[in-house]
Amino acid sequence: MSEFNNVTIVKQANVYFDGKVNSRTIRFADGSSKTLGFMQPGEYTFNTADPELMEILAGELQVLLPGNDAWQTVKGGEFFNVPGNAAFTMKVSVASDYCCSFLK
Repeated sequence: MSEFNNVTIVKQANVYFDGKVNSRTIRFADGSSKTLGFMQPGEYTFNTADPELMEILAGELQVLLPGNDAWQTVKGGEFFNVPGNAAFTMKVSVASDYCCSFLK
C-alpha cells in the first residue's frame, strides 16, 4: 500500500537521537497506529512496548533483534518484526525511510 486514506496525523514530530531519527504518528479509524519516519546513518537502540512491524521503504540498514546473535541486513522493500517489551538495535548505513506498524 503506497498511501493511507481516512487517517488522522499528529502534527508534532517524534524526534530521537539528536534529530537523526524522526517520525510522524498516523492514527486509523479502527484505533491502530503507525509511524512514518526517516533515519540518518548511525546506530540506534529502540525499546518497544507493543510488537512492531518495521517496513523499510528505502535505504539500507542492519538490525540486531532480541534473542539473535547475528545482524540481519534489511533493504528498501523489506521488513522485520520486533516483539513487544524488547529492545533492538539498528545500524543505518544509508539514509532510510520507514513505516512502523504497532501490532496489538
